[in-house]
Amino acid sequence: MKLFGRFLVAISAVALLATASVEAQIKDGRQLPKSRQQVQLSYAPLVREAAPAVVNIYTTKIVRQRRSAMFDDPLFKRFFGDQFSFGGRSKPRVQGSLGSGVIVRPNGIIVTNNHVIEGADEIKVVLSDRREFDAEIVLADPRTDLAILRIAAGDEPLPTLPLANSDDVLVGDIVLAIGNPFGVGQTVTSGIVSATARTQKGISDFGFFIQTDAAVNPGNSGGALVGMKGQLLGINTAIYSRTGASNGIGFAIPTAMINSVLRAALNEGQLARPWLGIKGQSVSNDLAAGLGLDRAGGVLVDQVYSDGPAAQAGIVPGDVIMAVDGKEIIDEPGLNFRIATLEDGSSVPLAVLSEGFIQERKVTLQLPPEDPPRNVTELDGRHPFQGVTIANLSPRFNEELQLDGFLKGVVVLEVGAKTPARRYQFLIPGDILMKLNDVQIDHVSQVLDALDDGAEHYLYEFRRRGRVRQCLIVPNKSFRCKDLR
Repeated sequence: MKLFGRFLVAISAVALLATASVEAQIKDGRQLPKSRQQVQLSYAPLVREAAPAVVNIYTTKIVRQRRSAMFDDPLFKRFFGDQFSFGGRSKPRVQGSLGSGVIVRPNGIIVTNNHVIEGADEIKVVLSDRREFDAEIVLADPRTDLAILRIAAGDEPLPTLPLANSDDVLVGDIVLAIGNPFGVGQTVTSGIVSATARTQKGISDFGFFIQTDAAVNPGNSGGALVGMKGQLLGINTAIYSRTGASNGIGFAIPTAMINSVLRAALNEGQLARPWLGIKGQSVSNDLAAGLGLDRAGGVLVDQVYSDGPAAQAGIVPGDVIMAVDGKEIIDEPGLNFRIATLEDGSSVPLAVLSEGFIQERKVTLQLPPEDPPRNVTELDGRHPFQGVTIANLSPRFNEELQLDGFLKGVVVLEVGAKTPARRYQFLIPGDILMKLNDVQIDHVSQVLDALDDGAEHYLYEFRRRGRVRQCLIVPNKSFRCKDLR
């Protein structure tokens, strides 16, 4: 009886502990599963719907590999003959790479990263059911690191992933990453959204990313970041890693940007982003204190393009853009992203701090103007700049060249092979001509007027990588340069 009594006491103690444990769990919001169905909760139904729309992408390109001059040495040939000869000093080699993509239209339209297909001579797309197709590039945009592909899969509609509104994504949301890491085959990993609106520099020009801790590795690029509603939230693009493997910090391009690139690809095949017509800087803590703000955030307007969208809306230097269409602007990359995702001609409200008050300014977005026309011209004649191709800068052309939209003048686009300019680097692509033989250069026509065949010397100024240089060429005699500023 004593033993039985002790047993009852032990049972009672366990029951009390279990009851206390359950009560503690309920108090802090955590609960044990209450049914077999809850124990068996799984992502499998979601994966079953989403995974067929994620594809593997394999690319190949021909690269030429330099060989040692040793192979042409007569002594080497004497012993080894021509068994190592492949005609010329470089050997063609096939280089392969892999990535992932997402089918977003049932007729075979696929979104992936530009870096997955860049420079490829052949692109193969393998569906989840192992069917394989050749793909063509509809649009490739290095600035966003997005590319749109098309495959011809016949009349049968392909599985697709619908695009979610990436502005609805919240930190803490559960997400799945689906892709082809290391080429092992389609793989699904899970995690949460670690951050939104992450403006990572160096990944793309419009750095504005969803950050996730779902395992993303090489080969996942171009794959899907999927939400719990089975919709595409973003395209997995990059990882933060010192080893090349996942450290739990991955970045995905949000669907807001994907939509703008996809819209351009399906409409006309050319991407033209709207332009606000300002030049500004992110408001730091130091700037915020001087502007009377209690925290960093927003973009301080430094320059306004005459008659541009911002100027027409009454925005002036010194104003601070705080929000676009109700979405807070933290820094300049965030502003660039918001404007780039909108359509030309759309009217958007901006929250602007001006003269100490937050005001709403309605801006009608436009494409950047091409004024003056680019007038691409190859210089010809008996002078040191023969074979150099130049063009007029304008906001539209600057956008294409990824230059400051406010830069003006004449830019060097190409320098012909086997020309004096190429040999001595009188000019290189990207140089901006400022003055030639005492003529201020603003247009291509002024360069043509200033060039004199057979002149005794050519004195010119140009900007190269932010530095202004002056050079003097005396044909067939000397060439010297100095930095001005």
